[in-house]
Amino acid sequence: MDPYAVLGVRPGSAEAEVVAAYREAAKRWHPDKAGEEGAERMAELNAAYDLARAAAQHGQASPIGFETSPAGVAKAPGDWLLPALRLALGPELLSHLFRGEDVKLVTPTSTWASPRAILAVTDRRLLWLLDDAPVSRVHSLTFRNVAEAKHRVRRKRAQLTVRTLAGRRHVFHDLRPHTAATIERHVLA
Repeated sequence: MDPYAVLGVRPGSAEAEVVAAYREAAKRWHPDKAGEEGAERMAELNAAYDLARAAAQHGQASPIGFETSPAGVAKAPGDWLLPALRLALGPELLSHLFRGEDVKLVTPTSTWASPRAILAVTDRRLLWLLDDAPVSRVHSLTFRNVAEAKHRVRRKRAQLTVRTLAGRRHVFHDLRPHTAATIERHVLA
């Protein structure tokens, strides 16, 4: 979704112009006035307004988290991925993906640093989000830096231990046994 096209303003518009366009569209498409069709359109307008306004406040030509192609069409982070994967990854992990990086698997896990984490396995690395950490939330480990990966099953749950070439150990707990085995195979492939 290009927020500027939805609002009917040009990219890089001033915040006042974005606000005016939003208010005008909201008057027309408010669900109380436009019914069911208005509810869907209003949700789209609200999302576009938030993105365009944030960009205007930060003095950017394109919204935060969006890149603009030469044709001027905004692209969402992870636009090459399936919508379900984008949803599972969330905005923070999506922002750390390289363009075209193929995500193989996303699963909840826990680590010693965070009981709530999300682990993503891509075609080239492990990427994880420490969901309850205030800073340094996203970490990654490329497969070429992995010396060893082992999984172990304990009471219907599995633990995956990954050791780097530098000797550092990363342990992911609370995985499904099949998921841990799949990640291990993928990392070592």
